[in-house]
Amino acid sequence: MSLTAPIPPSPSALVDRSVCGKRWVLREIVERDVLTMVQQLGIERTLAETLSARGIVPEEASAFLNPSLRDCMPDPSCMADMDKAVARIVTAIKDGETIGIFGDYDVDGTTSAALLVRYFTALGIDHFVHIPDRLTEGYGPSAEAFAGLQEKGASLCITVDCGAMAHDIIEQAQLDGLDIVVTDHHQMTLPAPPAVATVNPNRPDDVSGLGNLSAAGVVFMLLVALNRALRQDGYFAEKAEPKLLQWLDLVSLGLMCDVMPLTGLTRVLVAQGLKVMGSFGEGTMAPSAYPGLFHLASAAGASGAASAYHLGFVLGPRINAAGRIGHAREALSMMTLNDPAKTVHLAEKLHGLNAVRQDIEGGVLEEAINQVEIQRLNDKPDLVVTAGDGWHPGVIGIVAGRLRERYDCPAITIGFDGDIGKGSGRSLPGVDLGGAIAAAYREGLLMGGGGHAMAAGLTIEKSKLEAFTAFLKDRLGEDIAESRARASLKIDSIASLAIVRKAFADSIAAAGPFGTGNPEPRFVFERVRVQYADIKGGKHIACTLADSMGRTARAIAFRCVDEPLGDLLLNAGNRQLGIAGKIREDTWRGGDAAQIHIEDIALSEG
Repeated sequence: MSLTAPIPPSPSALVDRSVCGKRWVLREIVERDVLTMVQQLGIERTLAETLSARGIVPEEASAFLNPSLRDCMPDPSCMADMDKAVARIVTAIKDGETIGIFGDYDVDGTTSAALLVRYFTALGIDHFVHIPDRLTEGYGPSAEAFAGLQEKGASLCITVDCGAMAHDIIEQAQLDGLDIVVTDHHQMTLPAPPAVATVNPNRPDDVSGLGNLSAAGVVFMLLVALNRALRQDGYFAEKAEPKLLQWLDLVSLGLMCDVMPLTGLTRVLVAQGLKVMGSFGEGTMAPSAYPGLFHLASAAGASGAASAYHLGFVLGPRINAAGRIGHAREALSMMTLNDPAKTVHLAEKLHGLNAVRQDIEGGVLEEAINQVEIQRLNDKPDLVVTAGDGWHPGVIGIVAGRLRERYDCPAITIGFDGDIGKGSGRSLPGVDLGGAIAAAYREGLLMGGGGHAMAAGLTIEKSKLEAFTAFLKDRLGEDIAESRARASLKIDSIASLAIVRKAFADSIAAAGPFGTGNPEPRFVFERVRVQYADIKGGKHIACTLADSMGRTARAIAFRCVDEPLGDLLLNAGNRQLGIAGKIREDTWRGGDAAQIHIEDIALSEG
């Protein structure tokens, strides 16, 4: 199978260039390991192939399929400054100090803050939380917020998901008598801020190897260390020790929504968190304590066992909507109250805010696409920068992500309020957008900015937009070209339409949870025809595929209308196609029904 391709063909590729511009490459497996896992564990061959393709050897397979914290939990003290942070917080707890918590307004920030709230509530420790307003305060600590916590009596403040680069503000807070403990996971440089402690697995001198943790994971490690220290001090002799495992629902949500690689400890925390969440839908019961997430899932109409999909696409967007359109304190309250009536009300409100967010996002996205299409009249852009007056800063990150997916290049979206704009960017693998934006800030092109390799934020003056765009294109041009040349779709197996059943999807689910770092298995179905295709919901295409043996399978391709993939599905005629996609349960039809989630297509030869 192939399409005309400017990229040199690869001898190992199933497809040199697909309709989406990807090279399809079959993952390598070790046949001997596959046979050993089938024999020793009694698992299906496809599952064994999935494990081998991800580098799992027979000796590791059982532990991988049965993830356990007991087997992989490191000593929290392996993290730089952890013992310093614990010592200061233990002193505050034992002396009855009031503790401030400064969070961030996204899912990772609010779940991290909620973990601390649940913990201090369980211990009966006075605490106050400040989560900034995205529109009026922006990201990160502020002198005003720290002063406000001090006025409420706080003598210690713990930052979560922020603070690693807030040197000046933290220094002033310390001088004003407010001790600061920073917990963060963002890229940072040394020296660390002048806090009591800075716990961040991504600080240059941290050798813990836990860089895959988001802030929620870092806070969980902090709580494990706190429980241990208080236990050793005899604090729990007359007080119940908090059971931290019951709060892994929050940890898994923060990790998943910050798109952390699902490997090692991170994968285990997410897997255990899903078990804590249980199931959603009719006939299931909310947990007796902290039912907010259950009620939010119910408001969204979720059903079935909690999954990575529920975390990333049901709960996450609705919690984020609070910080984007309303205020993140409502999401925090929903996750920390044990009053069912109040949490139901808050869950319904967040669900409604998410609908508003979707409407706003749709309008900004349409304008941004129009800008890019005008740019494309001259040439296919290697990087897109879109900007508009009045674009809501709460949706620019989502719009940037949509543009990155649509045009297969790094994308930055900026919303201007007068002459000052707030921007957010999303990148491609191998293209360090956060580093480039930090460099632009050092060059004086930005008022502020930084972030991850794959995602970053910025503040810019309108007069410098053109120079900033030119700077990024010059700095990232070669990396973008290399990333595109390496772009590939990893295929786990060439399969038959006969395997498109729920039982098969269930069998490979044991290798999950799936996400970044542990991708869901992807299959290729060769020489199939489109028997039927129709547009659903204005953006998606549902179809029936058939092979030469007369076997059929349902399939769906999301957000592909007016895209090359969608055009080919709707106009395939009698042509033979290669279909790449994932097999998932068809909850609408039920029973043993499943369907293919189409990701890419190539034309078949011969």
